[in-house]
Amino acid sequence: MVKDDQTAFEIKLAERAGAVEALLRRILDERPLPGEIARPQRLLAAMRHGVLNGGKRLRPFLVLESAALFSADGEPALRVAAALECIHCYSLIHDDLPAMDDDDLRRGQPTVHKAFDEATAILAGDALLTLAFDIVADAATVLPAERKLALTLALARAAGAGGMVGGQMLDLEAERDQPDEAGIIRLQAMKTGALIRFACEAGAIVAGAPEPDRERLAEFGSAIGLAFQLADDLLDLTADARQMGKATGKDAAAGKATLVALHGADWARSQLQGLVEQAHGLLEPYGASAVLLKEAARFIAVRNS
Repeated sequence: MVKDDQTAFEIKLAERAGAVEALLRRILDERPLPGEIARPQRLLAAMRHGVLNGGKRLRPFLVLESAALFSADGEPALRVAAALECIHCYSLIHDDLPAMDDDDLRRGQPTVHKAFDEATAILAGDALLTLAFDIVADAATVLPAERKLALTLALARAAGAGGMVGGQMLDLEAERDQPDEAGIIRLQAMKTGALIRFACEAGAIVAGAPEPDRERLAEFGSAIGLAFQLADDLLDLTADARQMGKATGKDAAAGKATLVALHGADWARSQLQGLVEQAHGLLEPYGASAVLLKEAARFIAVRNS
């Protein structure tokens, strides 16, 4: 239901989230696909718990809105958005494990290893990671083969050792050996920024847009990816657990190096304003078509959860 005080951005964000969640529910059906043997019920239940638990679906929104710049936000883009959300949710499941961040709550609900067990949580994450590439490769994702190949390669690079997973490794190492400012920026560009950068670039790939558009949207993704992490670090410092739906204050307790810890909250807020301006500037060539992406950049910087 639309509330009277909702903005056009909030309405579209909820609409996109609903479409992605509906598709994920269909994909996470208990019936095996051709080539599969069976889908164990406990594994599927854990996957659903990790994916179908609310959330803003911001990364899928960025895929769909970047595709919309080129009038390509149809079913193929929706499926790519769902694939990316599988990667994101797998990373959260694994990030919450006792060996990683050891969190009991995610989006106000028990984390997967708490609702099930650690082994099942690991397998659920593994299955979601694999499922993401299944979704892109499936014939139901109706795109030319070269675009599917480009999406697969870009997503693998964003999610793997040189992207998100590598950033998680650097984050663990940062608890022992604190990096300098350049090291923190690299860590955050990998752990958080890489998937957001892919989300923005993916729309251009789906659309078959020219290379300069792909590069421009990737740069936009890098700017808002850094803004997302800065805002997250601020929230970890200032928000409470009920507001966030997960534990807060853990970065400071673990002695993690963040730009907020290095420079302070006021500096971070100033940087966020500059990153939003940078992101908006990158979207100027697209005129009114980019208004919701501009709102997304602002939302990322000032969000409260």
